Amino acid sequence: MTEFKIKITLTLIAFIWLIDLYSWQGIKTLIRFRWQQQVNKIRLIYFGLAISFSILAIMANFSQFMQTNMQARTLVSSLIFIVYLSKFLLCIFLFIDDLLRGLKWILRKLFPKKRELISEPKSVETINRATFLSQVGAITAGIPLVLLTKGIFKGAYDYQIVRVPLYIKNLPLAFRGLKIIQLSDIHTGSLLDRDAVHKGIQLAMNEKPDIAFFTGDLVNNQTSEAFPLMEHFSEIKAPMGVYSIFGNHDYGDYMVWENEAQKVKNLSDLVGVHKDMGWNLLRNEHVMLERGGNKMALIGVENWGDRGRFQKYGDLEKAMQGMPSTDVKLLLSHDPSHFDNIVSKQHPDIAATFSGHTHGFQFGVENDFIKWSPSQYIYPHWAGLYIEGKQQIYVNRGFGFLGYPGRVGILPEITLFELREA
Repeated sequence: MTEFKIKITLTLIAFIWLIDLYSWQGIKTLIRFRWQQQVNKIRLIYFGLAISFSILAIMANFSQFMQTNMQARTLVSSLIFIVYLSKFLLCIFLFIDDLLRGLKWILRKLFPKKRELISEPKSVETINRATFLSQVGAITAGIPLVLLTKGIFKGAYDYQIVRVPLYIKNLPLAFRGLKIIQLSDIHTGSLLDRDAVHKGIQLAMNEKPDIAFFTGDLVNNQTSEAFPLMEHFSEIKAPMGVYSIFGNHDYGDYMVWENEAQKVKNLSDLVGVHKDMGWNLLRNEHVMLERGGNKMALIGVENWGDRGRFQKYGDLEKAMQGMPSTDVKLLLSHDPSHFDNIVSKQHPDIAATFSGHTHGFQFGVENDFIKWSPSQYIYPHWAGLYIEGKQQIYVNRGFGFLGYPGRVGILPEITLFELREA
């Protein structure tokens, strides 16, 4: 594991220096006319920062403080990501300039007698190409720098109530008008602003839901991440109960444990957290919801994902064993790919599936005209309500965040459903 960390860290440092050395050429072009006398000082500061980022990269992977403090590690990783994504965009424009220079050089070598034909008339050029591309590159690089920084300080805790009328066929009379609150992907290990989190919970509870669903990923890796926020999330209550499931991050599969017993205890402790908060954890099982003499089924499965290292612990057949006959079945399943691969193909009697997992990539555009996120290239169902034949799936955009500690365009969500007869 240590050898792997060393390789990753050396690769990251090499990337940092490669980007810094190349982007410096563009920055030097921009400053050489206006701040010619200060070029050496600016160079010293610029590469001093490069050394600082290299040290931060080493600390993120090897410092004991960083390993035990997820919030600090997340902030450091995000800082490196934002800065070097911006510089990488600048490098693209510098590469275009170098490519044009290279092509011009080749043409001059191949057609020396026609040199004047490939030379640009100086009378029309107000600034040279290198300066122009450096300026455009700097402006382009500044866009993600501003947006991603703003997303950390504003978007991360800008909780939105998303109201969704959910039409269900054969919905029993007593369940019409039922109000359901859904939260997903809390990721307590990433949450820094406890006051903001508490306000988000109050926002949800002000809607006075009849029942509440949580669709997985309470933590990033370890149960201990949830302890500081348990008192806040214990405030999520509803007359018909709070029902929860596990997400892919809840099992502790993405970290190295000293032994298997430690990992087993971590998961057992997380089961205890759900119980202590008053949440009814469903692990490949079902419950019958009763209201006014009517019943419908609520099924909850473990995580099932069909991409990357996502687990396939979910067992829908097991969850439905012994379930009484009912006209309406609702399903809690963390990963929407479970719906795509299993639910929609093998269980057409499940009316609605409630999922999360994608976070909407925490980045995108959503308005009355456009709904876009990189997430859509991975998941066909990535945010909001989708109707597939006689079935529906709702993908919650997530309450928390992971990796990048912010959100741009795709804001944290609290979903309020109202059940209606189709």
